[in-house]
Amino acid sequence: MSFDRQAPVVASGVRSGPRPIRKDEQVIADRGLYIEQWLPERRSRRMPLYLLHGELCGSWLWERYLGYFAGRGWEAHALNLRAHFWSETADVARLNFQSYLDDAAAGLARLRREPVLVGHGLGGLLAMRLAERGNVGGLVLISPALPGDLRAPGELHALRSVPAMFRQELIGWGLPEDQLRRQNRDLTQSDVARIRHFLGAESGAARRDTMVGVAVSRDLIPDVPILVIGGGLDRLYPEQDSERLAEWLGAEYQPFGAHSHFGLVVGEESHLQVADAVRSFLEAHKL
Repeated sequence: MSFDRQAPVVASGVRSGPRPIRKDEQVIADRGLYIEQWLPERRSRRMPLYLLHGELCGSWLWERYLGYFAGRGWEAHALNLRAHFWSETADVARLNFQSYLDDAAAGLARLRREPVLVGHGLGGLLAMRLAERGNVGGLVLISPALPGDLRAPGELHALRSVPAMFRQELIGWGLPEDQLRRQNRDLTQSDVARIRHFLGAESGAARRDTMVGVAVSRDLIPDVPILVIGGGLDRLYPEQDSERLAEWLGAEYQPFGAHSHFGLVVGEESHLQVADAVRSFLEAHKL
């Protein structure tokens, strides 16, 4: 098994806060998984954060969050699902939502303490499914994919149109950079270039599973603090869907009307408002 050990580019504008941090890694060899870890220099009593990315992404998506939260006393562990970023290469066409859920569960089992699950897009749906198993202290769902109970099943022609493997063109990121800037006004030119550079390949079966409807049992999710965040410029997971999910979960809800899907977590400036809101939530609930 081989990994690209070249560290990801640290984009300008990353603010790690007042405390020194250290970077570490964990490899789950039997599944070919790589977990990027940013940790406070001193051991913290706060709950660790377990960060789950969505389609086409990897731990690079969380780089600014990793620095932000580790610099303020939280351990931050960002999983790379199989065939994503630093994790081992796999045949994406053979993976599906259950494959990713198994990966996420394997990473969760390696944490020494009960974490707060933080998921973005498809990672939010993975976080909800993991929470059904218990042993979590809270949930932060950032522009998450909806569970089956809140979405109409995908129509047959739409399901057939999803190839076995797809890339950024399927989610509208194959456009020229200037057009992407107009659609995602919270992103800088360097943000857009960086996202386009790192977006990888994705499992069509996982997307079809989501379109058909992944079942989430609200009754199995523990009675823990939950925050749902929506982005007003999100073209993948519209803000009104995030609000519906928050109501269904009985969760706290925070909309960011001027934020795009990636701007909520990657934007050089826009990520700070969202990270501040997440930190306030964590501190209010002593997580």
